[in-house]
Amino acid sequence: MWLKINEEGYEMKRIIVAVTGASGTIYAIELLKALQKIDDVETHLVMSKWGKQNLELETYYSLDQMEGLADHVYRNQDLGAAIASGSFLTDAMVIVPASMKSIASIATGLADNLVARAADVILKEQRQLIIVPRETPFSLIHLKNMTKLAKMGVQIIPPIPAFYHRPKTVEELVNHQTMKLLDALHLANRVEQRWSGIGDERRG
Repeated sequence: MWLKINEEGYEMKRIIVAVTGASGTIYAIELLKALQKIDDVETHLVMSKWGKQNLELETYYSLDQMEGLADHVYRNQDLGAAIASGSFLTDAMVIVPASMKSIASIATGLADNLVARAADVILKEQRQLIIVPRETPFSLIHLKNMTKLAKMGVQIIPPIPAFYHRPKTVEELVNHQTMKLLDALHLANRVEQRWSGIGDERRG
């Protein structure tokens, strides 16, 4: 784990959050909100053109509000950004949601924008990369690209809802996905109710 020391001398975790042009921008918003509440986590946000478009189409958040959830923000065209270099120490990158175009670009090493280049850096430096693919059904091309990344150690965490906690709102479904991502990042959290067994008295 690559760590930065803050002014108080505590270890900080640097996490890149990339938002691409698949449906499901709310997953990125809720992840950033959760990370903002965790001490000693520094977030670096980059959004693709269509990621920004979907923010407008799918949510009531403005771009300024979205960017305000992150500690650092980069333009997707800025291949000179800090996160485009392996010498800039980071711990992990989450692409949420991850479009099939972005996944294909990463799987082929195209690195033609900052999202793809930052992911390429994460892979070559053998750091943690998580993708949240949002597409259905998957074509064979999609599956082959994701399989290629999985073989390289990329964690694939699609937003598949769980119902054992009896969600009553869309927010609860989104929160459960956020919990999964925070767990994968090894960050302690109480975002959502966890499964504790069939005999749990709370379940009647």
